[in-house]
Amino acid sequence: MSTIKRFEEMDAWQTARVLTRTVYKLTANGAFSRDFGLRDQMQRASVSIMSNIAEGFESRTEILFLEFLGRAKGSAGELRAQFYVAQDAGYLSEDQFQSIQDQCAKCSAQISRFMDYLKRSNPR
Repeated sequence: MSTIKRFEEMDAWQTARVLTRTVYKLTANGAFSRDFGLRDQMQRASVSIMSNIAEGFESRTEILFLEFLGRAKGSAGELRAQFYVAQDAGYLSEDQFQSIQDQCAKCSAQISRFMDYLKRSNPR
C-alpha cells in the first residue's frame, strides 16, 4: 500500500467507478428508470462500493481499511444479486447482464486481492 498515495489510484476503486457509471446509464432508460425501488437500490449499492473503498483508504488503520473493504465487497455481491432481479424483470439483454456481472466479479476479485495483500503485509 506504500506506493498508493490516493484512493483514486486503486484498481478496485477505478473499476467501481466504471461500474457505477454503467449502473447509472443502464437504470436511466425505459421501464428500468421507472422501477424506482430497484433502480435506487442498485445505484446506492454501486456508490457504496466506491465510497467504502475511499472511506477505508482514508481511515486511521489497516484494520479499519479491511473492514471497509469487506463492506465494499458485500455491496458488490448485493449489486450482482440485484442484476439478476433486473434481468428477470426484462430490463437487460443477455449481453448487458453478462457484461455487468463480469464487471461486478472483477471489482469483487480486486477487492479480495487487496484485502489478502493487507492481511499478508500486517499479520496479526
